[in-house]
Amino acid sequence: MDDPTNIPDIDPRNRLNDLTGREWTYALRSVISTRYPTRGPEGYAHELRRAHPSPKPPQLLAELVRFFTRRGGHVLDPFAGAGSTLIACSLEGRSAVGVDLSPEYAAIYRAVCARLGLEPQPYLVGDARRLPDLAAIGERPFDLILTDPPYAAMQAREKTGERKKRGASAATPFTTSPDDLGNLDYWAFLDALRLVLEGALPRLKPRGHLVLFTKDLQPTLEHHNMLHADIVATLRALPGLEFRGYRIWHDQSLNLYPFGYPFAFVANQVHQFILIFRYLPAAST
Repeated sequence: MDDPTNIPDIDPRNRLNDLTGREWTYALRSVISTRYPTRGPEGYAHELRRAHPSPKPPQLLAELVRFFTRRGGHVLDPFAGAGSTLIACSLEGRSAVGVDLSPEYAAIYRAVCARLGLEPQPYLVGDARRLPDLAAIGERPFDLILTDPPYAAMQAREKTGERKKRGASAATPFTTSPDDLGNLDYWAFLDALRLVLEGALPRLKPRGHLVLFTKDLQPTLEHHNMLHADIVATLRALPGLEFRGYRIWHDQSLNLYPFGYPFAFVANQVHQFILIFRYLPAAST
């Protein structure tokens, strides 16, 4: 009888990534629970990247890059921020292009690369809603769109929890630009996100993937505010875009607070959703 634990190294039919069967299986876990360091070499210049209100750990993004691309793959991040996606691609031997409204974040990314000894990937300062007009993005199609968009006006609100406890309850918007998706209300944000990705998808290879981070807002009487569900419903309307499921990132570095005590239930949100879509344009099916 065949040993079920004897998994071949890399199946020759695997055109998605360079993972073995065992690595593939581990990457399918639905919850990623991490506590990444913010100091020393494993912090990847967090002291610079933290100028962005919500910098993602490059190690987390590297895990996603490894699963959804092969070595030498090409990745687009239309909300590049402090450049965590671009850093992850550099670490994993992939090329990438980042786009962001903010020249300040572009400068932070270049400073991070200098600190880490990395060659900067192309970082374009511009509005991702006009992605097709950014000639500098090049003609090479992308294998993956990996991005962490602003979650409606979440960062533009007064802070609770740890920031408030430390006396830093003021809002921390990504930018002050009216074009910033992070300064839009809930429904305007969804419309703008759809426009961005509608323009980006034609640059994605058939059967390529879109992987997108999001976080829910606290519910109100008017709406459930499960932003991840509304994003899925909005993006499924784009031709050829197929929702494949989600993973949950549990960030163990977040502290817990007695929100609502002693009167009402208010959840500590210590997780984010990683939404996964596959692009299957009509001509490729």
